[in-house]
Amino acid sequence: MNLKAGTQVKKRIIHGQPSWRVASTQVEAFVTETGGHLGPVTFDRQVRKLQPYSVAPWVEERVDPAEPTIIKVLRGDFFCLPFGGNATPYGKEKHPVHGETANARWQFRSLETQAGRSCLHLSLQTKVRPGRVDKSIWLVDGQNTIYSQHVVSGMSGPMNLGHHAMLKFPDAPGSGLLSTSRFVYGQVFPHAFELPENRGYSWLKQGAEFTSLEKVPTLNGETADLTRYPARRGFEDLVMMVSDAELPFAWTAVAFPKERYVWFALKDPRVLHETVFWLSNGGRHYPPWSSRHVNVMGLEEVTSNFHLGLAESARKNPISRKGFPTCLSLNPRKPLVVPYIMGVATIPAGFDRVASIQAVPGNQAIFLQSASGKQASAAVDLNFLQAGAGW
Repeated sequence: MNLKAGTQVKKRIIHGQPSWRVASTQVEAFVTETGGHLGPVTFDRQVRKLQPYSVAPWVEERVDPAEPTIIKVLRGDFFCLPFGGNATPYGKEKHPVHGETANARWQFRSLETQAGRSCLHLSLQTKVRPGRVDKSIWLVDGQNTIYSQHVVSGMSGPMNLGHHAMLKFPDAPGSGLLSTSRFVYGQVFPHAFELPENRGYSWLKQGAEFTSLEKVPTLNGETADLTRYPARRGFEDLVMMVSDAELPFAWTAVAFPKERYVWFALKDPRVLHETVFWLSNGGRHYPPWSSRHVNVMGLEEVTSNFHLGLAESARKNPISRKGFPTCLSLNPRKPLVVPYIMGVATIPAGFDRVASIQAVPGNQAIFLQSASGKQASAAVDLNFLQAGAGW
């Protein structure tokens, strides 16, 4: 099947949104026309039908028209350009929440299947900062892996950006065990993430620095273990870690021991420098959240000053003053390629938190080791992270 731009491609209404479908032998995924949100996704679709990504509970309801488009669509993973709230204009640029890429209507370019590899290609002509973004989602037969790539062209100047993956955890305390590759700096969001007077509540200590996800300071002087989730029902919190740019690739992983699988994300830490954890567990009592967005965590791979937006990321800030990039410099003569890999791996009994993810020689698979000493593997082409637009 090879369908090009101009071809009438049948979209499906999935959770209230017209969406395109792309599938392989192992994975079925949908991408919304509005906002380009990837979700829902079914891994191991012939047997276990694993669906780790969240879909907001209100997406098929009538939502206040004043809400940003992104909130009406909210699901899975989406690309943010620029990343964050963007409440402050950057010069003459006033971007929507998480950018046009997460809110505007994408155009179909092609859907191709060749040699066991399927690719959905979409594009978006941006207006706030004129340019083009090309989105490609590849699936490979026999792999429980998603290869996501965005190519940003025709733009110049500083830009913060990132991916915004969201997982829905089983409704049991600590059902998911979280870990990341080595990070060199960690901090709780330094401002009020939610305000009680606005019917929003947070629990972690504003601006607290940490070196381990197992000991993050809280408002009551104790520490929280962010490696186990769900936890702290009734609160919304945000933390950010700076990935070690010396690593060949950086990773974030969530092990679900009872369900016997691991969800993982892989990135180039020289393109996406930071990881943001958004812990959303019913702490927003205002609509459309209404205390029902629970057991969800955003595992967001970014280059950004937390989720503040372009203006706060482009200018000097406490993170950039420590020597950590919070934006990239776009060059209209050299498109920026942002590769990102997500997938799942089956794990044996006794496999707990992921302690390490390493490349298997040849870069066609990864090897996952748990803290308990159990092992697992997954077919993944790591060359994708370095191959640029020609993969």
